[in-house]
Amino acid sequence: MSIALTPHHEDASRSGWQYRLHLDAPLLFSLITVSALGLIVLYSAGGGDLALVERQLVRLGIAFTGMLLVAQLSPGVLQRLTPWLFVLGVLFLLAVLIGGEISGGAQRWLNLYFVRFQPSEIMKLAVPMMVAWYLADTRLPPNRWQLLASATLIAVPMLMIAKQPDLGTALLIASSGFFVLFLAGLQWRLLAFFSVLLAAAAPLLWHFMHDYQRQRVITFLSPESDPLGSGYHIIQSKIAIGSGGLLGKGWMNGTQSQLNFLPERSTDFIFAVLGEEFGFFGILTLFALYTTIVVRGIMITIQAQDTYTRLLAGSLSMTFCVYFIVNTGMVTGLLPVVGLPLPMISYGGTSIVTLMAGFGILMSIQTHRKLLPA
Repeated sequence: MSIALTPHHEDASRSGWQYRLHLDAPLLFSLITVSALGLIVLYSAGGGDLALVERQLVRLGIAFTGMLLVAQLSPGVLQRLTPWLFVLGVLFLLAVLIGGEISGGAQRWLNLYFVRFQPSEIMKLAVPMMVAWYLADTRLPPNRWQLLASATLIAVPMLMIAKQPDLGTALLIASSGFFVLFLAGLQWRLLAFFSVLLAAAAPLLWHFMHDYQRQRVITFLSPESDPLGSGYHIIQSKIAIGSGGLLGKGWMNGTQSQLNFLPERSTDFIFAVLGEEFGFFGILTLFALYTTIVVRGIMITIQAQDTYTRLLAGSLSMTFCVYFIVNTGMVTGLLPVVGLPLPMISYGGTSIVTLMAGFGILMSIQTHRKLLPA
């Protein structure tokens, strides 16, 4: 015998602390668990440097605080703020191209004297929000002119970010916008057409790529061709993961990481440290936690009550999936290296704040839902 959940019962179930704070308990618990695992792995990757972990803990605190603040904004407020956020982000990107700070050979930073940040991080949220905002009041699936307008909203910031150059972030932002279009009912024949068009444009893309980007593609195809140069990162990473076996070598006992054979072990290649020290079962545990987050995001998408929130929640959930698939793919040699961190595991600040703000949007969509009469 099944019991229907009436508005009275659902209202009672939504009276806990998590709904008063507009937090989704399953999603919050999963995020905290992954973050805790990340601190454990980071301590080992940093060679037992407690100061490194403390700095990451501070950044996580800022990120979770930002998530909490964003969750307090209702979806209606977020929808009204969307075009302003998008325009502000584009203006920031323009300012970066004109007079942004150069770091590591790329012009990606904007210094406003009281804060220094990468405007491209804003667009990770602003682009899917803007495309969802544009399509929210249209008849779906979108027609050709609406697709063209949506593609323009995606392409403008994507090309500006690729110009910095930051191809990894540009592709991630493009994927977030694409997911909105896909969820809006992008027809399969159009999807096939764009896929063929993209494949045909690959030689043209190669012509506009920077030398280091071309080298990354060559290294992906044949890392053994330069084992002590461009292929060193990926070769050492695969050795570390493969040597972990089923159960791993044990926490802080990884030879590749502890003996400094593995470069960038606390940032982009931290997944190799986890694989070496915790083995195949450790990797499965991380993937299970990531999958739980994605599934929860999809559930929130299904329960969303209007087009804007449904498209936005779905895009954020699927983009997070791209995050960890791309990172683990490049670390294991299945994808070219594009410089994307492992979510909530890699050491870093700006990217994790943006990521948690996205989860704050998901929590807002879930906890601000209106009860429908039985």
